[in-house]
Amino acid sequence: MLIIPTIIALVLYSAASLLQWQSLKGAGKASRGQIRLLGAAGLAAHTLAVYLVLHPESGIHLGFFSVGSLITWLVAGLVLLSSLRQQIDNLFIGVFPMAALAAALAALFPDIGMAKHYASGVIIHILLSILAYSIFTVAIFQTLLLHQQERALKHHHTRGLVSSLPPLQTMERLLFEMLGTGLALLTASLVTGFIFVDDLFAQQLAHKTVLSLLAWVLYAVLLAGRIFFGWRSRSAMRWTIGGFATLALAFFGSKLVLEMLV
Repeated sequence: MLIIPTIIALVLYSAASLLQWQSLKGAGKASRGQIRLLGAAGLAAHTLAVYLVLHPESGIHLGFFSVGSLITWLVAGLVLLSSLRQQIDNLFIGVFPMAALAAALAALFPDIGMAKHYASGVIIHILLSILAYSIFTVAIFQTLLLHQQERALKHHHTRGLVSSLPPLQTMERLLFEMLGTGLALLTASLVTGFIFVDDLFAQQLAHKTVLSLLAWVLYAVLLAGRIFFGWRSRSAMRWTIGGFATLALAFFGSKLVLEMLV
């Protein structure tokens, strides 16, 4: 059952990203609606694949690849929804292949990690953490797109990618909206972690907690810099990448070590 929706998602995601790439190059004939429809169909198949890999009979499976598939599913969904009000369809080129790869890895290695039963408070903490990480993942793609747009405009290249994007100020505003939402979710995740998790500084969780707190500080400094000092995209790129790298270590570091290397 898991293989079939995974293959369907892989094919549809790949087709949507390929058509979007052709559209960016000016060689595609598919409309925005057709590309988004393919992406949405891929997301629907990915939804079933995520459900199957996360819900074995023995509990909830939050292994390395299953969580990766869940996060990329959320990222793909967020980008699709955002594309309805902002012209950020070119993010499909990076997001859909990433989601396809994560879904394939989760289907190929479904037994990495152990399924467990979690208390409802812990599930809330986990979901908030995954939502925060997903938002910050979209922000990374947005940062890279914004950097490319800024560099192209600086060199007076106004065709191709730049012509298909909203104005620079709109792109910046969207980025900081994402960062603000991600920080709010990360804050809620940390608060619920301290409330519902028995000991966040236990041996297996200490580095995750410390790195998550450090990422929170980095993102908070970035948003404060935006509000009080008017930081723009160049500063945002450095701080966003730094915060994301720190959060990635926190989020996946322990899983990588405990589930695949130990």
